[in-house]
Amino acid sequence: MSLPELPRNSSRAEMRKALIRLRMEMHRQEIRHESAQLLQPLKRVRGMTQNLQDGFGIKHAPLWGVAAVTLLGFLTGKGAKSGGGLGTLTRLARLGTTLVPLIKLFAQSTSRKD
Repeated sequence: MSLPELPRNSSRAEMRKALIRLRMEMHRQEIRHESAQLLQPLKRVRGMTQNLQDGFGIKHAPLWGVAAVTLLGFLTGKGAKSGGGLGTLTRLARLGTTLVPLIKLFAQSTSRKD
């Protein structure tokens, strides 16, 4: 922050304007500092997830997370109708159709590595 240059014979109005400019700059600096402090945990979490993905070599980690949540939801969730084997069969069919894109992606990534 650079201080404004004031002439030696500055009037009262010029001094007031300079003081207001200094206060405005101080408020800008405070806002920058506070926003940086508020965003620090978010940046730390983003860095950790990036390091985790890079460390394990996991590509498409958000897609894997969605697939895991979907799988858990289908396996542990209760259907609206709790009727015998047909409910289980429909649940497995829904699970299969939901996971087909993920399975295709996994198959493509393994074929590229070989």
